[in-house]
Amino acid sequence: MREAAQLARVEELLPRWCGLPLYRAACGSDFSRLPIIGKRELRKNFPNNFLRAGQNLDALLENKSVELEHTSGSSDDRTAVLFGRGWWNEQEVRVLRLNPLVAKVLDENPLARRATLVPPVCNGLVCFSNFTSKAARMVDSTLYVNQARIPFLLTDDEFARMAEEILEWSPVFLDLDPVHGAWFALYCEQNGVKFSSVKFILCSYEFVSVVHRKILRRVFGVPVFNLYGSTETGHLLMENEQGEMKASLENVFYEIVEPDAQGVGNLVVTTLTNEIMPLVRYRIGDLAERCEEPYATNYLVHGRSRDVLFRRDGRRVTTLEIDRCFDDVKGIAHYQLRQDEAGNCDLQFIPDPEAPGAKELNTLTRQIENLLQLENKIFVSAVEKLPPLTSGKFRLTCRAEN
Repeated sequence: MREAAQLARVEELLPRWCGLPLYRAACGSDFSRLPIIGKRELRKNFPNNFLRAGQNLDALLENKSVELEHTSGSSDDRTAVLFGRGWWNEQEVRVLRLNPLVAKVLDENPLARRATLVPPVCNGLVCFSNFTSKAARMVDSTLYVNQARIPFLLTDDEFARMAEEILEWSPVFLDLDPVHGAWFALYCEQNGVKFSSVKFILCSYEFVSVVHRKILRRVFGVPVFNLYGSTETGHLLMENEQGEMKASLENVFYEIVEPDAQGVGNLVVTTLTNEIMPLVRYRIGDLAERCEEPYATNYLVHGRSRDVLFRRDGRRVTTLEIDRCFDDVKGIAHYQLRQDEAGNCDLQFIPDPEAPGAKELNTLTRQIENLLQLENKIFVSAVEKLPPLTSGKFRLTCRAEN
């Protein structure tokens, strides 16, 4: 389904969307003139902003026709989201199959089990913010193993419990937050833990850094793919074996708005399959770049818009641009680059397990200094841990005012 066919689909769905209170007042113009919305609009007067005449949320939940979930709250207050029953799994299957290797594995294993290691954030379906038995953390074909918000504070006993559960579960693939997953992988490497059943790894939930990806590939020896999306939109992009981020045109209509001179702009999406809570021209909060090829369109995800840094000439520099500087660096398990109001930067990193040498660190910092046009050298320090957001997610780049 190319863009023209997608636009036809959007025009077909538009009258139905205009029947919802959230969009009704703005539906006098064509699609491209509809206002862009964000989490604030989703929260305002929820759930009545999405319910049609005669619908009642309590009744919908009681008859199990919808699921009520919540976003993690990484970039804003937590936001309630409604799905039709079974919608999440259906849209996920469509996106996963954009990767031929993953599609082949799933065809060969139609009841494929997964082990999930992500920040423990409460949702309508699962909530593991406190200790919960293994039986309670088994949901259909998924085993949720993590129950801690800060991976760097986990004891070896807790890691051993997680590894033992995964071995017993024998999953076909791992579904990981990259920071939590990489820290767990280092424990597995140090203790000789192998998962022979695992065919590939999905990384999601936050920006997938090259430092985390290298650890996961090294330790587990299987392909690592970026599965990009959000709780409110569902999955949006899937990485293939060539490293290309492929769009799910059946699920989503994509726009890049307010692009800069490099073509990097705000990702705005319209969901095409969530009938109970369609998001029309929704600003997801991430920066992205559309890469047009002769026979395909790919995307680059640059990270959160709030996490950009700035060069001396005023141009913004994204998390992706900073992260590329770490591509050839060994010995870093996790990092954060922080820029103050004057433009100076501090780099804190957690070693993997031995820190890079002075020469390698100097090469890295010079590359970042040139990218940011810094007048002063970056102050570098090795640390034992770095703090997450309240959601359990991490920021690789940030400014002092944020």
